[in-house]
Amino acid sequence: MSTPILVTGGTGNIGRHTVPLLRAAGRDIRILTRQARDAEPGIEYSIGDTVKGLGLDVALDGVETVLHLAGGAKGDDTAARNMVEAAREADVRHLVLISVVGAGRMPIGYFRMKAAAERAFEESGIPWTVLRVAQLHDFAVPMVKALSAMRIAPRGLRFESVGVEVVAARLAELTLRAPAGRVPDLAGPAVQEIGEMVRVFDQARGVRRRQMSIRIPGAVGRAYRDGDNLADRAVVRAGTTWAEYLDAGSTAGASAAVAAGRRV
Repeated sequence: MSTPILVTGGTGNIGRHTVPLLRAAGRDIRILTRQARDAEPGIEYSIGDTVKGLGLDVALDGVETVLHLAGGAKGDDTAARNMVEAAREADVRHLVLISVVGAGRMPIGYFRMKAAAERAFEESGIPWTVLRVAQLHDFAVPMVKALSAMRIAPRGLRFESVGVEVVAARLAELTLRAPAGRVPDLAGPAVQEIGEMVRVFDQARGVRRRQMSIRIPGAVGRAYRDGDNLADRAVVRAGTTWAEYLDAGSTAGASAAVAAGRRV
């Protein structure tokens, strides 16, 4: 009988796609959650909180591999440090972290926090794997919808959004393999100007609007224009394009996301 894999953030968007892949590979899963849930075949739930550092010792009991997906607007660096400390005590043998493309380069708190989380894993003394991922297609929808409504397009703002299914497949693969350190970034098939993303979004809804080009000021604007939020040359590009994602015939649930302007 194999030891369970602990997945934090297992009930979130990426986790809901990744956990079934790990189960399909025959692995038992333990999901750290803040709320009690009923166990399922091959899946158990352990109550805890990575940011507060609660319940980690119980969640890590008998675990050799941790897939750390839990994240939010605040506290990712603290959560990573708490997980590392608890994992050392539990004799964990492999830490896997999802991060964001541009961590360590973008002058934005979220990116800096992700870079700090990476450092915590890298300096943990535990074998580790870190995968930086571009923005998800479904996370881009609310931003694109808002820009469409305002009829503006920030100059030099580019994204290389990627489908959640591709991300989940890569994470499952890395979790089941030996520790690999920092692996190549994962992004969508193409880098696109935000104005083009808005145009394609409008076209998918049968809307045609003129856009006003604006300039993002300061250090953040310079970083985006310099492409600091984009992957490096070693990037692995995969999955559907933005246009394909918005095509209901290509991506299940995309039409609903476009109509509602929400995450799927």
